[in-house]
Amino acid sequence: MSTEALFQTHLVLGYVVWLLCFGAYGLPWLGSMDRIAAQRAIATLHSFRFFGLVFILPGVVGPDLPASFATFAAYGDFATGMLAMLALLTVKVRQLFWAFVVAFNIVGMVDLIVDYYQAIQADLPAHAGLLGAAYAMPILYVPLLMITHITAFYFLLRPHRSASRAITENARAS
Repeated sequence: MSTEALFQTHLVLGYVVWLLCFGAYGLPWLGSMDRIAAQRAIATLHSFRFFGLVFILPGVVGPDLPASFATFAAYGDFATGMLAMLALLTVKVRQLFWAFVVAFNIVGMVDLIVDYYQAIQADLPAHAGLLGAAYAMPILYVPLLMITHITAFYFLLRPHRSASRAITENARAS
């Protein structure tokens, strides 16, 4: 199987597995929480996106990894992680918290979409070996990040409901 086919298979299966796992465990768990707690849980996950700087770390990724992909991916992840941390730090100042929640989700989702575009433009799937030790990030971590961004936007846009009401509704459904 070609490098491109392996990478694409890994990526698709990464989404499949995370959607199955998230649908069974993550979404019901987040849905049982109040809005702030759910967004804090999502922000906590995205706070680890500082790790994306690995895309510009020599010795971890290959020296020929296209800079058009690596630099934007690294700093887009870093910015998203910092905004998520700021959301967590400002949870007691609700207006700032919600502003940072919206900001890290917009920046993070744009980062992932642009990363996909730039990876395609650079034909990264055919040269996935250039990712070196960072290979696992786009196939294991990125699908979960995209799914949680979509979930965060869903929670931001859906009508407000209390946690006790959500628990009661979940109990009735089971």
